[in-house]
Amino acid sequence: MLDLISMRADLAASYDLSPSVAKAENNKDIYAKMDRVVPPEDWAMFAPYVEAINKLKKERNAVILAHNYMTPEIYHGIADFVGDSLQLAIKATEVEADVIVQCGVHFMAETSKILSPDKIVLMPDMEAGCSLAESITAEGVEEMRAKYPGAPVVSYVNTTAEVKAASDICCTSANAVQIVDAMESDTVIMTPDQFLAQNVANESTKNVVFWPGSCIVHELYTAEDLRAYRDFDPEVKIIAHPECTPDVVAEADFTGSTSGIVGWIHEHKPAKAMLVTECSMASNIADELPEVEFAKPCNMCPYMKKITLEKILYSLHTMSGAVEVDPSVAEKARLSVERMIDLSRKLGL
Repeated sequence: MLDLISMRADLAASYDLSPSVAKAENNKDIYAKMDRVVPPEDWAMFAPYVEAINKLKKERNAVILAHNYMTPEIYHGIADFVGDSLQLAIKATEVEADVIVQCGVHFMAETSKILSPDKIVLMPDMEAGCSLAESITAEGVEEMRAKYPGAPVVSYVNTTAEVKAASDICCTSANAVQIVDAMESDTVIMTPDQFLAQNVANESTKNVVFWPGSCIVHELYTAEDLRAYRDFDPEVKIIAHPECTPDVVAEADFTGSTSGIVGWIHEHKPAKAMLVTECSMASNIADELPEVEFAKPCNMCPYMKKITLEKILYSLHTMSGAVEVDPSVAEKARLSVERMIDLSRKLGL
C-alpha cells in the first residue's frame, strides 16, 4: 500500500504542485479538451501535475497508456494513447519508449509487460485490481477444462497472467464474438465474465459455457432502470457495454466495447445519450461531441479511480511500481494474447 504522507512529502520537495492560475493558463490548449466537464477551479489544481508529468515523460522516455475509464484530467491531460483493453494491448507492442506507465488496472499492466518484456512497465497503484480478474484462478480454468473436455478456453483480457497462461486464447469485449466463432470446437469455454459470455452466446452459433464471474460496475445496472429512464425521456439513446446482463443489453439501442461505444456516438451523434458503463466514459468524450447531451447514470469503478495524477507523477518520479511477471508464466500468457491480436488482425477487427 502506498504511504500517501511520504509520497506527498517527497513530491512537495521536488515540485511546486500548489494550485496555479498561471500554469492553468500555460496549458489552456490541454484544458480545451476537457473544459465542458472540468471546472476552471479544478483545472488550476490539476495543471501543475499535468505540467510536471508531461515534462517528466520526456526525461524518462516514457509513454502513458490510459484506459477509457480514466478521469478526464488523465485521459486528456497526460495520456499518449487511450483506448480499450485491445487497443492498449496492441499499442504496448508498438511503442518505442523505454517506460510504459499503465493508467488502468493491474491486469492491463501485466499484459503490457507480457507483450513488452524488455520495457519497464509502471503501475501507479498496485492495488488497482479488477473484480473480474480476481474472480478466477488458473485452477478454475482447469476445472472448466475437466468439465468440458476438448473445449477451447477463451479468457477475457480482464484476467491475471496465470489465467491467460492457462487459456488457449484471449478476447476483449470488442472481439469476443468473432474470437469465439473462430474456434473449431462446437463448445467454447469463456472465462471469467458470465454476462459477456451470455451476450456472446446470443450472437454466436457456438455452445458457450462460462465461469460465473462479473464486473462490479456493469452488474449493477438493471433492465428496469433502463426502461424507467426511457419512459422518463423517450428521446435518449441507450448504449450498453456487453459486461452488462443480457436483459440490460436487450433494452439498449446499441451494445459495444468501450471503443465501439465511442465510435457509435461519433457516427450517430444522438441528441441525448446514456452510456451504461463506467462513469468516466461520457466525461471523456463529451468535449469531442458538444452536440450530444449525455445523461449521467453513474456506476464508478473504485479500482480505476485509484489511479490519480499524484500517483502517476510519483511513480514516474521514483520509477516505483514496476510490474514483473514470472518468465515461464509470461511466455504462455503471451501466446494467448498474441493469438488474440493475430486473429483480430486476420479478421480485420
